This record gives sequence, structure tokens and C-alpha cells, in this order.
Amino acid sequence: MALSISTKPFLGAPSSDGSTLGSLQSSSKLYTPCLQLPARRSQPKRLEIQASGSTYGNYFRVTTFGESHGGGVGCVIDGCPPRLPLSEADMQVDLDRRRPGQSRITTPRKETDTCSIASGVADGFTTGSPIKVEVPNTDQRGNDYSEMSLAYRPSHADATYDFKYGVRSVQGGGRSSARETIGRVAAGAVAKKILKQYSGTEIIAYVSQVHKVVLPEDLVDHENLTLDQIENNIVRCPHPEYAEKMIAAIDAVRVRGDSVGGVVTCIVRNVPRGLGSPVFDKLEAELAKAVMSLPATKGFEFGSGFAGTFMTGSEHNDEFYMEENGRIRTKTNRSGGIQGGISNGEIINMRIGFKPTSTISRKQNTVTRDKHETELIARGRHDPCVVPRAVPMVEAAVALVLVDQLMAQYAQCMLFPINPALQEPMELNKQEPVQIPH
Repeated sequence: MALSISTKPFLGAPSSDGSTLGSLQSSSKLYTPCLQLPARRSQPKRLEIQASGSTYGNYFRVTTFGESHGGGVGCVIDGCPPRLPLSEADMQVDLDRRRPGQSRITTPRKETDTCSIASGVADGFTTGSPIKVEVPNTDQRGNDYSEMSLAYRPSHADATYDFKYGVRSVQGGGRSSARETIGRVAAGAVAKKILKQYSGTEIIAYVSQVHKVVLPEDLVDHENLTLDQIENNIVRCPHPEYAEKMIAAIDAVRVRGDSVGGVVTCIVRNVPRGLGSPVFDKLEAELAKAVMSLPATKGFEFGSGFAGTFMTGSEHNDEFYMEENGRIRTKTNRSGGIQGGISNGEIINMRIGFKPTSTISRKQNTVTRDKHETELIARGRHDPCVVPRAVPMVEAAVALVLVDQLMAQYAQCMLFPINPALQEPMELNKQEPVQIPH
């Protein structure tokens, strides 16, 4: 029997002889004595490219939407497990930590950032269908951006958005504004609740550097660090003395119309072992992608980071030992809780560097959209330092990675009974059945 193979149309591009590219019949024949496939009608297929960059995750998928000065912002969460108790209050705590106008060292824009759940929750429980979360914009001042509609802010996304799209939303920077992260923080709050409830995982971030004020790492006890210690001051540094120094550093540039950058440290406790996959989907690679997609990020390191390059192998290696309960642990944690791209159960720790805010009210040289050199003094309301408000953003980004990896690990490695000699259950405790209203 004869099997004729033909190529499929691709984009309908015309060939040199005027026919449609991809519709030519192959002259080659393949012969087999027992197989005949029926001829298929050649139909053009539409090529779909998912490259918009507004969605993260494979199992717990989050898409953010909205712009700084549009009607509102938010997210759609697809893949959230059903029967999770959830309300707006669960998200509002972190949204309040992220919102503008909360202190003198943040942008003075006044937004309550009050969220509402539009779908995916019934009678206080998630239903398994997509969850839409919306937050309205209420304090827009589009006129503040009149100069920026003509000239590019140095080191901002204004120019590159024009280079890529040929058009952009000028007011507030559109999608390049940190206001987009509201959707991530809302979704991250859901992810944090799942992680805490299922495996006891805690994600805590804090400011460890502002400009040249660096908090020594040995002054923070990562085993016992609490959210209350971090939220005890407006800069979100858990050490009161260094917090005052950081606030003073921000105030010094704020009154001059300038800005400074800093570092956010994030730790994750009670991480299930086995999260992450070898090669391309290593856990640290996924974490780096998520946190480096936040606005103004410039660097990422975990564990010993770049400092590890100054050590020898014998100095750097985390030696194993046996706990009294028979659990394998490491004496040190220079690996940062991840080895071979897979979590080992120790505390995951990472540091994310943020640049100084690019929009400043000092005169700078730039060019206009019609390619003339000029000077610009940016107006508007902007953070003199982004790191205090970046703390909940980092926590959210890390939570989105970990809940996606938790679901991936469950799907691949937990369908059948575990090997108790080598593996541990991911679930903290056997959970009580929930009572769903009828």
C-alpha cells in the first residue's frame, strides 16, 4: 500500500512560482505492506505564538492585566486547587503592604488598592475555575506625564517600549509601571496560603540594603525571623538600628529629587524536598526568572552567591549529618537550600538587587520621540527607593514559583506511594475534610 506524505501550509506565504508556500506535494513515496493512511484534506492552520509575556506558571498559571493610569489592574489565576478557603481579606494584607502612599519614603500617590474577587470563589471556597481579581485605579494624574509623552526618561522603559511596539501608554508608564505588580501580589497571596496550609512553607522577605547602608547577614536570625519584626518600621528592615540608617539614606536623596536602590533578602522555611527539576527547570532558575521579572531588578543570587567564588570546594561544601530523628540535614547552608536544581529541605535564601528609581525630578539629558536632543525634569509621584514596597512583590514572585513547583512535584512523583527510605511526604499534616455549603 502507498503512503503519500505532503507538507502542511505555514502562514500561507507565497512561493516563487506563485503557489502557496507549504502546499507543494512531495514526490517521494514511502511503501509499507500493512499500513495505509487516508489522504487528508489540506487546510491552512493558523500559527499561534504565545509570547505576550503576561502569564507565569504551568500548573498554577497567573496572568496579570491593566495599566498604571487605566481603569484598573488585576490578575486571573488558573489552576488554583478547589476547596481552598479564600476571600478578599487573604489578599488585602499583602496588597496593603505593597500599596503607594503608605509613608514618606514611598510615592505619595494615594490608592487604597482594595481588591474584589470577580470569579472562581463560591461560598468562601475556590471552585477550581479561573479566579479573577480586580483593583480599580482611583488617583490617576495623567497631566503629570505631558513632558514624558514627548521625551524619554533615561533608564526607563519608555524608549524600549517604543522600539518594540511603535506605540505605548504614556501615563504612568503603562504596563512598565510597578502598578502591574498588584496582580502578582494578589496571586502570590493565594499561593502563600496554599503553601502554608499544605506544607507549612513560610516566605519572608526584608530590606537588607539601601544604597550604602548594608545590614550584616549575621544580625538576622533566619530560623526565627518574624513578619512583625520586618513590619515594625517603614523601610521593612528587621534590625531597628539599621532601619533608621536606611530611612535617613532615603530621606537624604528624596529631598534632593533623587533616588537610590537597594537589596531585598528573601528566605523560605519548611520547603518540601524535591521541588524543581534537573537541567532547564532548576528551582533556582525559576526563582531567578520570577524575581528578575519584577520592575527595577538588576541582580539575583542565592546561597553563597558570588561570595562563593572566593572559596575552595572544601570550604564551600555543605557537609551532611544525621539528626536524632533520622533525617538527613546539612551542617551549613551555602547551597541556599537548593542542590542540583532541587530543594533539599533547608532554608532557601536569596538576594535581589534593585536599581535606583529611574524617574527623578532632576534635570537630565535625553532625546524626544522625534529624535531631538533635549533636557527633561520628570514630574509625577515616584518612590525615592523601591525596596520597601518591593518586599511583598518578592514574596509573591517566590510563592508563585514554589506553588507551581509543588503541584508539578505532586503530579509527577506523588501519584504512587513514596519510597520512605529516601523520600518524605510533602504534606505537613493530614488535613481535615472541609465542609462545603450545599
